[in-house]
Amino acid sequence: MSTITVPPVMPSVQQDCQALHHAMKGFGCNEKHVIEIIGHRTTLQRRELVAAYRGMYGEDLPHRLEKELRGNLEKAVLLWMMEPAERDAIILRDAMKGVGTKDKALIEIICTRAPSQIHAIRHAYQAKYQRSLDRDIESDTSGYYKKLLLAYASGLRYEGPEVDMNLAHSEAKELYKAGEARLGTDESTFIRIFSTRSATQLNATFQAYKHLYKRDIDKAIKREASGDFEDALRTIAKSVSHPDKYFAKALYKSMKGIGTDDATLIRVIVTRAEFDMHYIKAAFASKYKKSLESMVASDTSGHYKHFLLTLIGSH
Repeated sequence: MSTITVPPVMPSVQQDCQALHHAMKGFGCNEKHVIEIIGHRTTLQRRELVAAYRGMYGEDLPHRLEKELRGNLEKAVLLWMMEPAERDAIILRDAMKGVGTKDKALIEIICTRAPSQIHAIRHAYQAKYQRSLDRDIESDTSGYYKKLLLAYASGLRYEGPEVDMNLAHSEAKELYKAGEARLGTDESTFIRIFSTRSATQLNATFQAYKHLYKRDIDKAIKREASGDFEDALRTIAKSVSHPDKYFAKALYKSMKGIGTDDATLIRVIVTRAEFDMHYIKAAFASKYKKSLESMVASDTSGHYKHFLLTLIGSH
């Protein structure tokens, strides 16, 4: 469920364009006014806003925002103004370009998106960068981690709600034999099952595993895998079972302790605000005994704080 609120009486898209143009006209930018408009518009409304602004002023609205804003506010706003698939494609490219790989972002995007979303991301990635997502994953990762990401990024999983309980019990036993029941791990079995089954089927398999062996699949993975391969498997397991808890934990970890992991904070809030942020907020409050709003408010400042709080429904 979305946490984006829209005005009870919606201005016309032309009025929004005029207000934005005025906020960015002349010296400086009225960032508060910009946030009050774009932070309270849905994906469709923002799409219409970009098209109308170009028609009225002959300028690309995101490009104008990029010139007017700075720092973390700029990063968050520019991601917010993008189409969801393009946004995820940009996050993936940023995670893999240059020296080193931002595996946390890479795993989060690939391993938590539905097959239909993955297909859209692949097309957006190719269109924007004239590069193959598969090739970039292959060149930036290795081993079983690479094999799992490539299989998951194929988008070939079924997306329907049906569950085959016989298959769930059978594959729970396969996972046990491939892991805890043997010395060493048969990683290929984990990759095959995790990357070919729907979210609902996987969830049924994980429940069957817990029923049969009295252990959560997450704990079994921790015993049998390591490194980025372990992180990717655990992300898949958590996101198909309790995505709200998975993203609540990601947000909490981005803010706990000294300093803030702004890249993760921005990525999760911007990509989940119109999807399931309502549930994430509830999971956050239940797990950490404080509201997401209060933690964001204490860890950020200025118009950057105002924008994030707007997206999570606090302003």
